[in-house]
Amino acid sequence: MPSDQTSPAEALRAQARAAASARRYAEAEALFRQATEAEPGSWGAWHDQGAFLRMVGRSAEAERSLRKALELSPNDPRTRHGLGMALLAQGRYVEGWPLVDARHEIPQFRLPKADLPYPEWKGEDPAGKQLLIYPEQGFGDVIQYVRLAPWLKARGADVTLFTHPLLTRLMVDSLGVRVIEAAGNVNFPIPDFWVMSGSLVGRCGLSLEQIPNAPYLKAPAGAPTTGGGVGVVTRGRPEHPNDANRSLPPDAAARLMALPGARSLHPDDTGAADFADTAGFIASLDLVISVDTATAHLAAAMGKPTWILLPAFMTDWRWMEGRAETPWYPSARLFRQPSLDSGWAPVLDEIEAALAARG
Repeated sequence: MPSDQTSPAEALRAQARAAASARRYAEAEALFRQATEAEPGSWGAWHDQGAFLRMVGRSAEAERSLRKALELSPNDPRTRHGLGMALLAQGRYVEGWPLVDARHEIPQFRLPKADLPYPEWKGEDPAGKQLLIYPEQGFGDVIQYVRLAPWLKARGADVTLFTHPLLTRLMVDSLGVRVIEAAGNVNFPIPDFWVMSGSLVGRCGLSLEQIPNAPYLKAPAGAPTTGGGVGVVTRGRPEHPNDANRSLPPDAAARLMALPGARSLHPDDTGAADFADTAGFIASLDLVISVDTATAHLAAAMGKPTWILLPAFMTDWRWMEGRAETPWYPSARLFRQPSLDSGWAPVLDEIEAALAARG
């Protein structure tokens, strides 16, 4: 992998990264461009510029920079992954997913593949095969991708889904496939193939338009389905790399909780022991309003009207750019910060107006 430690572009890159961290985005962009001009043959300069442009929501421009970086270092996993994410953000799934598999080669991501003595599924005909799906990434990612477990079952696969203990009961009740809690020593049918959950869309060969998006998760039997109100989630896990941008500061959180009929869906407030419990609370609500976290995925996967607040910086690839709707969840509506320096007030203004319009 190329090293730019002594290159003319290094000082400019360091200054640019510092400016971006301090939210001086215009200055950061200018410095990144100066770095590529100072050393056009620098892999690092083009990679950093592309990564920055992707983080500020300009995926088409990021793609051009990352392709240049990939020409200079064709095997670098960070650039392959970054280019894949830029393509996914543009809805170009068939091109993007194979590149995103490079995530497993990046030590900082801590996303190793499952260590299993069976063949990895690469998209072969699943009919008549035992297929094991192994979970990865956050709860929201797992919830988003498990829609493909019943999809694969419908195509003749005998599907076993490993899942996190907090998701097990929800998955057992909802998906109609074999679900095994991935904790300790477990017994499972010997698979013909295994696959990481984050690779399912690519291995299934699905374009954006082909994503199955009918509701696929449900509350436990006996959960109340009436009662009304608005479920609210104002923060995600602090460990998330973009939590400082996606979670609401105290004043914005208080404003959201002051909406008519608002009630918190945070487990600390509801007492929910797992996601099935949270699904039970969601079932009775009229609406869920959430920052970009797992509860938003859960509510939308249940088909509940779900309003999702999105930061302008490091908007997740799955929500694409400039859209108020998402092919992943037809019941979801996206509320985006209008600019990198706008804060949450314009988003909350829009939500209050939309809620008033609902009556």
